[in-house]
Amino acid sequence: MEPRKVAQAVYWVGAVDWDRRLFDELIPLPDGTSYNAYLVRGSEKTALVDAVDPTMTEVLLERLRSSGVKTLDYVVANHAEQDHSGAIPRILELHPGATVLCTPKCKAFLMDLLHLPPERIREVADGESVSLGDRTLRFIHFPWVHWPETMLTWVPESKILLSCDLFGSHLATTELFPADGPALLRAAKRYYAEIMMPFRGVIEKNLARLDGLDIAVIAPSHGPMFGQPRLILDAYRNWISSAPRNLAVVAYVSMHDSTRRMAMHLVEALSQRGVRVQLFNLIGADVGKLAMALVDAATVILASPTVLMGAHPKVAEAAYLTNLLKPKARFLAIVGSFGWGGKMAEQLVGMLGSVKAEVLPPVLVKGLPKASDFAALDKLADDIGARHAALPEPGNR
Repeated sequence: MEPRKVAQAVYWVGAVDWDRRLFDELIPLPDGTSYNAYLVRGSEKTALVDAVDPTMTEVLLERLRSSGVKTLDYVVANHAEQDHSGAIPRILELHPGATVLCTPKCKAFLMDLLHLPPERIREVADGESVSLGDRTLRFIHFPWVHWPETMLTWVPESKILLSCDLFGSHLATTELFPADGPALLRAAKRYYAEIMMPFRGVIEKNLARLDGLDIAVIAPSHGPMFGQPRLILDAYRNWISSAPRNLAVVAYVSMHDSTRRMAMHLVEALSQRGVRVQLFNLIGADVGKLAMALVDAATVILASPTVLMGAHPKVAEAAYLTNLLKPKARFLAIVGSFGWGGKMAEQLVGMLGSVKAEVLPPVLVKGLPKASDFAALDKLADDIGARHAALPEPGNR
């Protein structure tokens, strides 16, 4: 449980959660996660930046004991969510002279979520600095990554940006700076897709505030650090603002094989027209991989049987998720089957109002698809292929 040096006077004192497989009872964690906390030791004062999930409090305390720190002067709460703040009450018990530093909105959240006493919390303004002696903490308010109260902490003398959830990844590893850059970027993309994508507009505006910083290390609150900051900064700019790619996501459920036949035919028809496709059977699909595909996809196609006049619940869930994530897809299509009627297509389109995309004519089939139905799917593939003709290929991003 030793602290680990990240940059000059900055040490990692967090916890790796190898076994956790679900986050917020929603997000799959195939590779576990970590809860990063950082000790900044100045010549006069010492600060802990972020704390850990409450389940890992003892790990954090043991690392602090191993560091030899007797007194904490500050506890910086970049974000009030409990996986970052859960250990703060125990830290304040052990360090009665410590003051929590956070944004005004974060103060209110910490009081509500953790019942922290207000007299132990000091609000810091955007751009404000706090001296630790030969080290400085400068606070950059960065709302909506992914809550309204979030901020980043910049330590200019060490050239390290403690970025909280921004640039994070759910990846359990012993490596602070993994050598496998592509693997780290894949984990960061999954994290971005699941958590940050709905806020890409706000993030894009705020990223410019980091341009003047001479950053040597980006240290998020989940996952490994980036010793080459441009790697993750450029990736975020691509994910946020580049044009969608020549990629169609087809997500389907089939009860009696009709919708499966339609989905498979459409995948083949699209590929013959030069459209890349990612297919997801929503029974057992990894929603994280679906979210990653939505980062780049120009077209989203939902394929569903009709259940009691509406969409299959798993397809409705995918529509709800897509609407929450707000991908930059340009085109939407609904295909599926029915027995006696229903409003499945209208229901799904109504659930996707946050996705500002052109809705293509649906292809709905009564019973098993016939030759004319497959011809209608070919026509849909023609329309999508024509719209994708000028789009860049997915590539390795």
